[in-house]
Amino acid sequence: MHDSQITDTWPKITIEDGMRIMTDVPIAMADGVILRANVYLPIAEGRYPVIASLGAYGKDLPFSEAPYTAMWNKMVEKYPETVEGTTTKHTSFEVADPEHWIPHGYAVMRIDSRGAARSQGVMNTHSLQEAVDYAECIEWAAAQPWSNGKVGLSGISYFAVNQWNVATLKPKGLAALYIWEGASDWYREASHHGGIPCDFLGDWFIAQAESVQYGLGSRGKKNPYNGMQISGDIDLSQEELNANRVDVGTSLAARPFANDDYYRERSPDHSKIEVPMFSLGNWGGQGLHGRSNLLGFVNSRSAHKYLEVHGQEHWTTYYDKHYLALQRSFFDYYLKGQGNFPETQPKIILQIRHPGERFVPRIEQEWPLARTKWSRLYLYPAAHALEWTAPDNAQKAEYQGFGAGLTMRTAPLAEPMEITGPLQAKVFISSKTPDADLFLVLHVFDPDGTEVLFQGANEPKAPVAQGWLRASHRKLDPAKSRPWMPYHPHEVAEPLVPDEIYELDVEIWPTCIVIPAGYTIGFSVQGVDFDHGLPGLVSHYGKQMRGCAFFTHTGRPEGVYGKAVTVHSGPDHPSYVVLPIIPLVAP
Repeated sequence: MHDSQITDTWPKITIEDGMRIMTDVPIAMADGVILRANVYLPIAEGRYPVIASLGAYGKDLPFSEAPYTAMWNKMVEKYPETVEGTTTKHTSFEVADPEHWIPHGYAVMRIDSRGAARSQGVMNTHSLQEAVDYAECIEWAAAQPWSNGKVGLSGISYFAVNQWNVATLKPKGLAALYIWEGASDWYREASHHGGIPCDFLGDWFIAQAESVQYGLGSRGKKNPYNGMQISGDIDLSQEELNANRVDVGTSLAARPFANDDYYRERSPDHSKIEVPMFSLGNWGGQGLHGRSNLLGFVNSRSAHKYLEVHGQEHWTTYYDKHYLALQRSFFDYYLKGQGNFPETQPKIILQIRHPGERFVPRIEQEWPLARTKWSRLYLYPAAHALEWTAPDNAQKAEYQGFGAGLTMRTAPLAEPMEITGPLQAKVFISSKTPDADLFLVLHVFDPDGTEVLFQGANEPKAPVAQGWLRASHRKLDPAKSRPWMPYHPHEVAEPLVPDEIYELDVEIWPTCIVIPAGYTIGFSVQGVDFDHGLPGLVSHYGKQMRGCAFFTHTGRPEGVYGKAVTVHSGPDHPSYVVLPIIPLVAP
């Protein structure tokens, strides 16, 4: 596929920035397709453990270049230590910077996935084929003369997703996973929140994957440091480019239910993962980067597994000194056999969140926390109130599906309260139409009534927690549901009879917050995405982020989802939200 013209001159081997760099190393897949990798090595000959990543963002595209420039500038300004000790010329988005690793005796390998950047083939992001390719690349790396035979995987988001997927294939040489804020249930965590189609993946694919597709050649991006064409040295026609990719937006539109091979092959079985793993999630990862890190940790069969959940932006702290040292000590033990990581690292550390972006680390033993007091806050819709006791009379309140929704609040808290864990709600509704989309939001308000918003993984002003459910997808799977997490199979739509009352159990993604005394808890039931009403930053997809980052849910017919919905509560219809309250201990 046109690569014969460069096999005699590539890979290119250079010595620069204290590293021996092999650029565009060809790796042949079982079907003959050639993937390309950059390998960064210490200058001294030797056998080194390998830190690997595979993805579609372009191994030669610097983090500082579009579409990531704004994120890069924000990271460098807020966390200047992330660029200490590196020229940043070799820093790419969401993967390990080789200049942070080579001085410590590691090899770093970055691979362009099939059909992306400088690798041949048909681009089919997060597919089983991509996982199989990754497995072949891992086995190839483990067998190289510069490798000690052990490969560790590291990376954020896309590169975390691929770790879950490839680990289930158990390639020879795979020795450890460092999974930073990924996703592993492609239907529930990325494409259809609660069965409601999300805009994100279609926008993401165009901006971050299709934009660096193999064959763009001279029409594509160029590395400003070495002049390389990010997307290969050949120019394919638009027709050839179209034929060489599986379009995500089109694929999702044709697949409204979870019982589809497209989602199955992108949703790995965590119980098949046995290698040592460190799973790192984000309390503010609503919409993509929170749920899977917790479930993957709980459900994997790794004898050596660790969990941390933190806050802040999901790409910045990955590069800071604290987390680099943590990651290095993890890989030192599992790839080099050095140190005493299992004896010194707690199995679980939760960064307990307080208003003002303050986090206090705490060691735990399990998830969810065994001492959790699962507590119901009952909805009083007519009074716009939340109470710890159930209403003794029937009441209801109506809102318009595409309107402001219904928000209920507690009285000011007499004492501080910690909420840490998964949440759920039971809401009784009736609709004027055959369906309704529920967007549930947990809020915290300060004594002045101002909402406390947080820096999320992507959203700069996120609420405490969010959950979603399309009412026609209300059917539960009793075998997979847990007391703290309802599970919907999303296999069929069961339309509503207008004006009849239905019981909906809604998963709300895990969160953590210590609420000071005098603050109030709020809970919203609405038919649109949360909007904080404040000026929003423009994302790299060209859209304002106004409370739920780029995980929006538009394109829903107003005649079905925009009409009146009524929330019911009372003795016959006890609507409530379940909070995971953690007893506070004296400092």
